[in-house]
Amino acid sequence: MDGGYVLRLTKRLNAIVNYVTPGKIVADIGTGHLQLPLYLVKTKRSPRVIATEYNLGPYQIACFTVALFNEKEKIELRQGNGLLVLMPGEAEIVVMAGMGGNTICQLLSRAPNVLSRVKRLILQPTTRAGDLRCWLTQNNWRLVDELLVKEKGHFYPVMAAEPGIEVIQDKLLLAIGPRLVEKNDPLLPAYLEKQIQIYRRILNELAGSQNPVYFEKRRALETIISKLNQLLAHCYGKLDRIE
Repeated sequence: MDGGYVLRLTKRLNAIVNYVTPGKIVADIGTGHLQLPLYLVKTKRSPRVIATEYNLGPYQIACFTVALFNEKEKIELRQGNGLLVLMPGEAEIVVMAGMGGNTICQLLSRAPNVLSRVKRLILQPTTRAGDLRCWLTQNNWRLVDELLVKEKGHFYPVMAAEPGIEVIQDKLLLAIGPRLVEKNDPLLPAYLEKQIQIYRRILNELAGSQNPVYFEKRRALETIISKLNQLLAHCYGKLDRIE
């Protein structure tokens, strides 16, 4: 295919690209339609990308796409499970995008020898972002930056992590995103408002129950909503300090 072909990225993929350190070899785990690897090599941001797929069908489609774009020398495709198809030190940057946070945690946990040689993780969980941040801090990874992306009415965090020690004991802060709060991400207020709506809806559903278990859940939800409102006020400059 003509080398002048323009690849258009989604907002999420564009955010991921911006976190890729130029000149580094990248492993794209669960590459999907191969948009990210193609963009990285076509724009010369990365000299080489290892793209992986677990299922045979998507892997075969990716092989066809690499041949179509004539990028077999710069994009190496591998079929297999997560980081297990990599050798330690092969890739300095690992990208995992479009997966649930718990799935990402499982994939990272299965290949400690490979992970120990990785210099940067770029992660875009679709769910359970808080669980993923918790896993990172418990496994000697620190969040160096993150941002929110909104696509089709949904908010998605994109985060970059590097080896290091970070202690964050506030579970709600981990759930929301410590770097998002620190830099007051432009989309954070809207994201917080949506989270508050979700928790209020759950609270209203439990309002009529006399079950003692639900009573404790209501108290916990009220605490979460109160803290989220504090964060929201902080975003709007109405609160100097978050308790």
